[in-house]
Amino acid sequence: MESFDFSFRLLDVIDILLVAVILYYIYSLIRGTIAVNILIGLGLIYVIFLLVQQFNMHLLTSIFGGFISVGSLALVVVFQQEIRRFLIHIGKNISVKRKNYLWSIFVNKRAAGRDNRMHLKPIIDACRNMSKSHTGALLVFAKYFDEEYYQSSGEYIDAELSKRLLESIFQKNSPLHDGAVVIVDFKIKTASCVLPLSDSEDLPLHFGLRHRAAIGVSEVSDAVAVVVSEETGEISFAKDGNVNMNISHEELEELLNATL
Repeated sequence: MESFDFSFRLLDVIDILLVAVILYYIYSLIRGTIAVNILIGLGLIYVIFLLVQQFNMHLLTSIFGGFISVGSLALVVVFQQEIRRFLIHIGKNISVKRKNYLWSIFVNKRAAGRDNRMHLKPIIDACRNMSKSHTGALLVFAKYFDEEYYQSSGEYIDAELSKRLLESIFQKNSPLHDGAVVIVDFKIKTASCVLPLSDSEDLPLHFGLRHRAAIGVSEVSDAVAVVVSEETGEISFAKDGNVNMNISHEELEELLNATL
């Protein structure tokens, strides 16, 4: 009789654990989105392919076999947003660790915190005033300015950041009040930008376009977004596809200071 060797090596255990971590990480990225339904549909197609192949149904086997043969290309097309988010998360975690290490060596953190708070003051003051007047606003804070992504759908400004400028942009009679303001290195780059909406199925029904756009841009990039609700005046903060609702001005300052 032929003997089978079921011995496990330490590398096999590590291999299984790494695969489990990757699968869990992928699931956490697509959980609550339409991508889960697409993945289930692809799984059903593969099960059907195995069944028709087992029963020697040649026509259906050739049809489903052709679909399976280009499955890798179809996965890239269907899950391009999720793949982008996955790679962004990996790159962001690596860059954050490297940045924190270099920052701790060459820069005094307390001085940097004071400098950030000074730059954040016009943003916090503008959000406070717009919250009181129920002026809807959407601010996006990006690490770098992607001209093709942001400038193509908005008006290029490239102006120094100020409270009055932010408030004037989001006034209801302003031609730029619809859409988002993109801020890079504490400078207003563009206004009236159209952002991708989140396709998550777990979002509350009362979320409007601003909240869905804030969550959407934080899902597909490393940017963070601040929303001032026109209906309630509440301030929200979106990062990595998650949103903190109804935060105070002090909490907003802490979140922005920690992120930027």
